[in-house]
Amino acid sequence: MASQQSRPILRYRIGRRLVHTLLASSFLLLLATGLILLWPRLSPWAAGGDSRLLHRIGAVLFMAVPLVYLLVDVRAAKELLWDSFHYDRDDRQWIKASYRYFLGYAAEMPPQGRLNAGQKLHHAGVVLSSAAIVASGLVLWFAKGSLGAQGLAYAAILHDLSMLVLTVLLAGHLYFTFVYRALSAMTTGYVSEEAAQLEHAKWVASIRQEAEPPHPTQELQPH
Repeated sequence: MASQQSRPILRYRIGRRLVHTLLASSFLLLLATGLILLWPRLSPWAAGGDSRLLHRIGAVLFMAVPLVYLLVDVRAAKELLWDSFHYDRDDRQWIKASYRYFLGYAAEMPPQGRLNAGQKLHHAGVVLSSAAIVASGLVLWFAKGSLGAQGLAYAAILHDLSMLVLTVLLAGHLYFTFVYRALSAMTTGYVSEEAAQLEHAKWVASIRQEAEPPHPTQELQPH
């Protein structure tokens, strides 16, 4: 008979998962076609302009991610943006002990909400670097002729560095997904209550509190 702690908890609604898929696929398309444009050894793949066209298709899809998020799950989009830039005392304590989490030891870490402090930093980094990628990309796309050599160089450097930051964040995301076997959470939307309690105790407590029926108002008894 399964214990209560093995019950699944819905962590990612379908909207979040669709947005995650769109973000990942558009970024990988941008990364692959960008490397073709920048790396001389891959330059033969750029023949005919197909890689440039694919890069722009990837850019349009990448820029559509925030809009799609607002359309399919506005509440989740607001939660993500708020959580990514707000940290409490437990978050700060978690960051101080983050080396333990990096090595695969989630037990005895400070209690966390729906996102742990590392996930908050990751998402904040994704938001900021994505904004820089989009801004510099739009300049390179539509204002390339009026930038001048120096302006073009600055825009290209910002664009490439932002892509590098996002690539590093992706590598870290994949690392923790592997270490904590978290892929099924995104493919199915569910996590076990035991795993959620281990890494997101405050979030689990809030879910339980919301699930509890309200206490009936007690009638005043005469003295």
